[in-house]
Amino acid sequence: MSYDRYLAICKPLHYSALMNIRFCVQLTARSWLNGCLAVIILVSFLSQLLFCGPNEIDHFYCDPIPLMELSCSDTHLVIFLAFIIASIFTLPPLLLTLTFYMCIISTILRIPSTTGRQKAFSTCSSHLIVVTIFYGSIMIVYLLPKRDTLRDLNKVLSLCYTVLTPLVNPLIYSLRNREVKEALCKRVSKWTFTKTCRYTYIIIHQNVQIHLHNNVT
Repeated sequence: MSYDRYLAICKPLHYSALMNIRFCVQLTARSWLNGCLAVIILVSFLSQLLFCGPNEIDHFYCDPIPLMELSCSDTHLVIFLAFIIASIFTLPPLLLTLTFYMCIISTILRIPSTTGRQKAFSTCSSHLIVVTIFYGSIMIVYLLPKRDTLRDLNKVLSLCYTVLTPLVNPLIYSLRNREVKEALCKRVSKWTFTKTCRYTYIIIHQNVQIHLHNNVT
């Protein structure tokens, strides 16, 4: 998606020629194959570990690091392998994304009109939000020191890049659609109006009850 935004902003005249259906399918297939390959390699090494202690993992899901903490085998090789896999499959996309966005920002800053800069930035803002949530939560989880006080925070943040990002990804990209924005605004306004009316009714009803009670007494 960062490459897609790069072409849309920096090379708009060549967008339809470079970002064709065949190229999109190839990018998708390569991403899926790389992810499957990384998981297969890591799982194959994890399956060689011995587990002779507790069988309850201190996490929301079967994350490799908490799983290795339960092993009674030497996990230094597996940890080093996980670091290599992360460096190969995660670091290059991050560097490419940063490079593309540096080109995008430099292109946006050269646009003379304020309206043009706003439209160009809105083109990549949705993807930038997703990238920030994904890589930001990963960096916090794996770069913060391993302390017991941060264990619960790491477990919550790990859900951001495994569950939250895929969950809100369609919503974030759909907010660029005007019809979706209008429907969402109407829904929020209707919900706010209903809550306000209900709250007002409760207050009026309580005041009436208090007034009647005072008159009776």
